[in-house]
Amino acid sequence: MNFTLHQLQIFLKITQTKSITKAAEELFLTQPAVSIQLKNFQDQFEIPLTEVIGRQLYVTDFGSEIALAAQKIIDEVNAVNYKTLAYKGILSGKLKLAVVSTGKYVIPYFLAEFMNRNSGIELEMDVNNKTKVIKSIKNNEVDFALVSILPNDVALESEVLMENKLFLVGHKNAKSQASAVGTDFLSEFPLIFREDGSATKTSMEGYLKKYGVSPKMRLQLTSNEAVKQAVIAGLGYSVMPLIGLKNELEKEDVVILPAEGLPLTSNWRLVWLKGKAMSPVAVAYLQYIKDNKDKIKSESFSWIEGY
Repeated sequence: MNFTLHQLQIFLKITQTKSITKAAEELFLTQPAVSIQLKNFQDQFEIPLTEVIGRQLYVTDFGSEIALAAQKIIDEVNAVNYKTLAYKGILSGKLKLAVVSTGKYVIPYFLAEFMNRNSGIELEMDVNNKTKVIKSIKNNEVDFALVSILPNDVALESEVLMENKLFLVGHKNAKSQASAVGTDFLSEFPLIFREDGSATKTSMEGYLKKYGVSPKMRLQLTSNEAVKQAVIAGLGYSVMPLIGLKNELEKEDVVILPAEGLPLTSNWRLVWLKGKAMSPVAVAYLQYIKDNKDKIKSESFSWIEGY
């Protein structure tokens, strides 16, 4: 056999995404290039690694075994690289984060300078809804998670980064409809929710339940961006995190409506398993956060204080 590390990396990504197109996108390669490398890799085995049924790619049992071996080889190569950098006095290794969907507006600012200072660190970040993020931290699959609501069923330690505020928002003409929104208003117009498992949806439903609001119509969308565009288009109203609305508020595409009991407030927190044995990279990142979070908040999020 004469396979290359590059082929192993491509095959592993294909097994993870179950798609040549998605693998190409995530590896920043063309689809034909990925297909050719998969074929060259497959040609070295008599047993199929993948199969296509309809238009869906499936990994065979044999392919799954090869993927496990590929992961071990890649991990060993990375370990060699990290040790080489460590002997040079360069902080190296992998930093693994799980971030709730709306946290994508927060976490890059708390990562950029740290990553720029430490070029030997590899970042692995999964952005998903709260349910999947909490599962990742429970299973000890990541070093840290970024959440705004702490789970009750797992022992965590945390570092508060900044405040999280949720407001009722509507399209640009909504302000003329209600200067002070009451429960009657909320019951008369469509309300737009995030998907199940979202912390934003949990907060919004809790608020409506507290004030006895039964929406005239419910729309459920799968991302903060989708909800935002629906609000801008005038499809309805939503309770949304302020952190993701900066540009839309500045352009007056959306407006904040004053409503009893709002804003809802919580905190963006970096969390990790209590008692977790941290890697040198994780220890360094946590110390960086403690030393620099106030500066980052002041430089990048001072606009929030105006709301």
